[in-house]
Amino acid sequence: MSLLATSSSRLLAGARTAPRLVAAAATASQRLLHTSPTMRNNAPGYKRHGNRPGPTTAAYSTLPRKNKSLPANTVIKFVPQQEAWVVERMGRFSRILEPGLAILVPLLDRISYTQSLKEVAVEIPTQSAITMDNVTLELDGVLYYRVVDPYKASYGVADAEFSIMQLAQTTMRAEIGQMTLDTTLAERNTLNHNIVQAINHASESWGIACLRYEIRDIHPPVKVVEAMHSQVSAERSKRAQILESEGARQSAINVAEGSKQAQILASEAVKMEQINRAMGEAEAIRQTAYAEAAAIEKVAKAISDSEAGELAAGLHVAQQYVEAFGNIAKESNTIVVPASTNDVAGMVSQAMAVFSSVSANQKRAAASLQREKKSEASAGKIENGLEGAGGFGSEQLNH
Repeated sequence: MSLLATSSSRLLAGARTAPRLVAAAATASQRLLHTSPTMRNNAPGYKRHGNRPGPTTAAYSTLPRKNKSLPANTVIKFVPQQEAWVVERMGRFSRILEPGLAILVPLLDRISYTQSLKEVAVEIPTQSAITMDNVTLELDGVLYYRVVDPYKASYGVADAEFSIMQLAQTTMRAEIGQMTLDTTLAERNTLNHNIVQAINHASESWGIACLRYEIRDIHPPVKVVEAMHSQVSAERSKRAQILESEGARQSAINVAEGSKQAQILASEAVKMEQINRAMGEAEAIRQTAYAEAAAIEKVAKAISDSEAGELAAGLHVAQQYVEAFGNIAKESNTIVVPASTNDVAGMVSQAMAVFSSVSANQKRAAASLQREKKSEASAGKIENGLEGAGGFGSEQLNH
């Protein structure tokens, strides 16, 4: 009972002295605000904001940060959201305070570390890196990380943010050294992904997870940039010349193709014209032949039907002979004169003799044609009779 009473009295005394400790801390903060800038910058736990005086980025990236001021043990504490407080009891890790109400044992418990569980963006300062093809680049970036294990972030590394920045710089140099200049400029996403994987693998024991890494600017040397611009200009000139030559080539092909089609169409038109002309001439000759044949047939029929038809035909032939002889001098300068020019009767008789000879030849041809037809008809009858007789004999043999 005496021990319990002693503990209770100590707790009550600590609760009474807590407001005084808080007031003393507030007074010290007010005094710090009224001190000179040099003393404020060098004061432990002082945090600079915005454009106030402070160390440069390069110095910040090479020196570890000082720990910020820690909450005092006032027995009753309220832990903010997205924060984790690491409590040590008598110098040894005790527990991690979650957001909300927390009660500490005075004199024995001490808040040694406060870890923010929010995502933090850290600027990676500009640094030099050499590519695989020996080009020096100036790069800077932004690293996004978050504390996932407050215990490892507190006891696994002295300064988590400083360590993750140094790791990001060395990892970026290593990744740049494995890539050429063109690959570095073209595959920035792949480079960011490789850096994130390398940082997560190395910082696993620190309780920190690298979420993203973004390269902001890549600055090649001035001469390399000029060479790249010259290369781009040459490439674009090459493309322009290629496109121009392709256009001229396609234009020539189109002109040749059009000329070819025009010649083909013209030849087809000439062909169709010649075919139509030939067909028209053939049809005219055919119709002329049909008309002449019909006329000859009618003349022949008239001659054969009339008793004096041959005499009339001979007279007509003689008349045409005389007319033709009269037109010889009109069509040519060379005149073939028969021996008996004055003997018209002889000329007529000669023409009649020619007509009679032609008529006799035609009659003989017609008679021979009729005989051939009769002989073919009789031969056909004989063959038909023999076939009938053979069929009858075969039927008898079958019976």
